[in-house]
Amino acid sequence: MMKQALALDPASYESHAVHRDGRIWAETNCYVDVWIELLHALGHEPVAALPFTFAIDFEGDQWTFFKFPASDLYDLYGVDVQELAIWRPLVCHVEEQVERGRPVLVEVDSYYLPDTAGSAYRCAHTKTTVAIAGIDVETGTLSYFHGQGLFQLQGTDFTDALHVGDDDPARMAPFAEFARVRAPGQGGRGAMSISIELLRRHLGLVPRENPFVAFRTRLARDLTDLVRADLETFHRYSFATLRQCGACFELAATYLRWLATQGERGLQSEIRSFDYLAENAKRLQFQLARTMARHVPLDLTPLDAMAFRWEEAIGALRARYQ
Repeated sequence: MMKQALALDPASYESHAVHRDGRIWAETNCYVDVWIELLHALGHEPVAALPFTFAIDFEGDQWTFFKFPASDLYDLYGVDVQELAIWRPLVCHVEEQVERGRPVLVEVDSYYLPDTAGSAYRCAHTKTTVAIAGIDVETGTLSYFHGQGLFQLQGTDFTDALHVGDDDPARMAPFAEFARVRAPGQGGRGAMSISIELLRRHLGLVPRENPFVAFRTRLARDLTDLVRADLETFHRYSFATLRQCGACFELAATYLRWLATQGERGLQSEIRSFDYLAENAKRLQFQLARTMARHVPLDLTPLDAMAFRWEEAIGALRARYQ
């Protein structure tokens, strides 16, 4: 019998709008994508929790791997995220927590996830995060959130993904969390007012130095090695840099559009700026791929315009909300 934290059918599940057609970046990163769908499935609007997207930075050799802060999830939705201590077989923990109504977020290998067919499934080993919503140990069936939706796996994929029966002492336990739903810590206030408070908080965490200026300098230096690297290096580099900043700032634009639907006026210029950052990060990704494949020069001047638009938009938001 399937034990379910959320009684949902993968065949009829409808993904959140962020994961439908028309996006510049179809996916963001595994952790954020999972939480968008999990919050959506719990009946919440995940876009209200996106103020953290404004505070990412260039971290020297990568952009911030952005995530929903656990405190923001609790303040907005009453969702309490706790680390899962794995002291017995993982499948036992998952079954117990899911039966208690708590989705389990766990790092697994995409090699065993059928939804990654064509990219990783049974052909490439890559770490990713899923949120397990249902489990049937007897039939070896798992329903899980990953990427853009809700999926199901079974059979040997179940056994391999959860390392069932694997007693290899050299295998480290994966990082895992569970989410328990408590009463929202709103004190009678709505999501909008809490979200604005989070926006003010995260605008206070925005880097003091323009991250696009730092990224331009580093990318110019990295090109010497990148033009001699293979396609796999391109994918790793672009994921850690252009995809992170591009996808994150598209979510920032999505958040500002949501604010506009809640009655916040005069945000059109900032929305256009963050859309511009997302679009040009995608364009630069294509150009970098061409540079590495054909050894043609890469024009970095678009990053100057991106730096200007970031400075302008962040400055306007700070002036308005801080």
